[in-house]
Amino acid sequence: MTNPKRAWVPAPPPKGSPPPVGPYTPVIRAGNLVFISGQTPRDPVTGEVGPAELQVQARRTLHNLKNVLLAAEGSLEDIVSVTVYLANEEHWGEFNEVYKEFFTEPYPTRTAVGCQLRGILVEVSAIAMLGTTGGWKPAGAPTPSGPAGGSGKGFRPDMTLY
Repeated sequence: MTNPKRAWVPAPPPKGSPPPVGPYTPVIRAGNLVFISGQTPRDPVTGEVGPAELQVQARRTLHNLKNVLLAAEGSLEDIVSVTVYLANEEHWGEFNEVYKEFFTEPYPTRTAVGCQLRGILVEVSAIAMLGTTGGWKPAGAPTPSGPAGGSGKGFRPDMTLY
């Protein structure tokens, strides 16, 4: 259900993916921004995590991130910021090797946090910025205006910040 007072809408989930296990929306579209909730190494069809190996879980997690973004008509190249949660901070180097298989320079901004994860080794959330023309748009969404595709108020991508 969409709340008409909100300036964002849920983006469509990937085909065949299970519903979220908690009170959250996996992907939200707000204008040309896409916010992706934490993706885990769970297989989207079976729900299985697989072996307790960081590189295997990191690849599955980043594949899930890619698939969720594709469903919102984006790609990994649209990602501008990534947050990585690692159950063991010692896995930092291993994660970086897998990360470079999915992302190329210039890399998105990134924050890595060591934390307790329930039965998994890695979780990744992201923010993407899609182009201002084309792409998925919810029914009834207003058409952007202004020089940078927005209302002309506040931050615009064409602004220089000092």
